[in-house]
Amino acid sequence: MDFSIVPGWYRDLDRNGRRAFRSTYAGFSMDAMNVQLYSFVLPVLLPLWHLSPSAGGLLATVTLVSSAAGGWIAGLLSDRLGRVRLLQVTIVWMAVSTMCCGLAHSYEQLLLARLIQGFGFGAEWAVGVVFMGEIAWAATRGRLVGTAQSAWAIGWGLAAATSAIAIALLPQDLGWRVAFFASLPPAAAIFLMRTRLSESATFLASTGAETWHRIFSTSICGSTARGCLLAIGTHGGYWALAAWWPTMLRIERGMTITQAATHMTVLVGGSLAGYMLGALLSDRIGRRATLALFALGGIATTLIATELPVSDAALLALGAPLGLFAMGLYSAIGPVLNELYPTRLRGSGLGFCYNVGRGVAGAAPFAVGGSVAAFGIAHSIGIYVTAAYALVLLAAWLLRETRGMDFTPALDGA
Repeated sequence: MDFSIVPGWYRDLDRNGRRAFRSTYAGFSMDAMNVQLYSFVLPVLLPLWHLSPSAGGLLATVTLVSSAAGGWIAGLLSDRLGRVRLLQVTIVWMAVSTMCCGLAHSYEQLLLARLIQGFGFGAEWAVGVVFMGEIAWAATRGRLVGTAQSAWAIGWGLAAATSAIAIALLPQDLGWRVAFFASLPPAAAIFLMRTRLSESATFLASTGAETWHRIFSTSICGSTARGCLLAIGTHGGYWALAAWWPTMLRIERGMTITQAATHMTVLVGGSLAGYMLGALLSDRIGRRATLALFALGGIATTLIATELPVSDAALLALGAPLGLFAMGLYSAIGPVLNELYPTRLRGSGLGFCYNVGRGVAGAAPFAVGGSVAAFGIAHSIGIYVTAAYALVLLAAWLLRETRGMDFTPALDGA
């Protein structure tokens, strides 16, 4: 590799760190693709299986709720068993459970498969972000963790492309199923890569096991509460948007598959830019300022896109900033939650906050689906996204600034 063209934060990693980053980036991409496939096949499933919007929303919600449990449990176990061992398990779990989604032949079977999928989905991210936070240097943690999380945009794009191709080339009842099998070969390759990883020096240097419930102790419970608030707002805004935007384009705006795919491509492109910009800003201007900036931008863009009578061309142009603000928030939340806890509580604390947020926010797709009859899809999305990003603003105001925090054992206290 020509290291003159790669960013400094990557050049500064050792061989294990670079391998860890690559395997985590690939794993996050597959994680995103597998979960996001559902939002792209939902417009097919609604008429094919004669589902109501509420039933369709429940299939999205159940995955997010179960992912909260999966992420928390995996984070807790990673503090005791190690990050690498858990990451080997999570990639296999995600691949098998996603395959089960494609094999479902009834609403109840798909609901169960999505429930199981959620456990692996939450676990992969929670442990992976902790691992990335620990291999990074303090001064570049925002950029490394944020760049790793930008894999979500890649997975989102892969989900859009895979589902569009499968549904266009195959009969609908077969096409949506085939899409859920596409990640099996790359998942096998990622598992093999992870068998060659070693634990981070930070984890190996830490001593003494901590009881997980210490995240609720007097000295730490304030950080836990603020971390949960931040995660609820970040997830609530994103999932209200992501679960229903493709359906809104197809059903409410009357777009063809190709037109909707174009809009989603712009949205995903904006989200990738948002990850990179958020990662840069969180190291340059701080975590709190980055969170506030992206939350305000997300509120403004969402209200314009959903509450004003914009044309399809204007909505297409709004897709880029909509994706940018929604996903830029994630570049700051990963470093922040890493920096709230000492090493032997980091997996437990980050896993709890992030996944309580995801579990509570899991109600957003269901709530949007339940509001469609009264308000329409676009207006319902606008209501819930705006409310969620208001919580992010509150969290940014309450949090302490943690940019540049050192994870060395001497300074890694509660």
